[in-house]
Amino acid sequence: MQHIIIRNVINSELAVSTESGMKVFELVDTYLQKKEKVELDFAGITIIITAFLNAAIGSLYSKKEYTPQFLNEYLKLENVEKDDRILFRDVIQRAKEYFADRESFERNSNDAIYGND
Repeated sequence: MQHIIIRNVINSELAVSTESGMKVFELVDTYLQKKEKVELDFAGITIIITAFLNAAIGSLYSKKEYTPQFLNEYLKLENVEKDDRILFRDVIQRAKEYFADRESFERNSNDAIYGND
């Protein structure tokens, strides 16, 4: 199992940018492609926001080979604060919905924002 310390990957205790999330995504993706289990360790991270999580974890759901079952088996989280678990759950749920039917999701979002023509 690959043990990834998020703080070391992003060189910060703040998991707040999409760019930092993409660094994590790219690293995790390299291991998952080889079917290696990955443990993401959030020790020392003081702030996590959804922009980071969407890039780091939500993006994994864009890859057809990474089914929710596969990710449940091959991706583990460690040292996530109790309050932050809600963010993870929300990001994962939205990613599953979005990537399951991206076109419909975007159309419905645009309709909600801009209204129906």
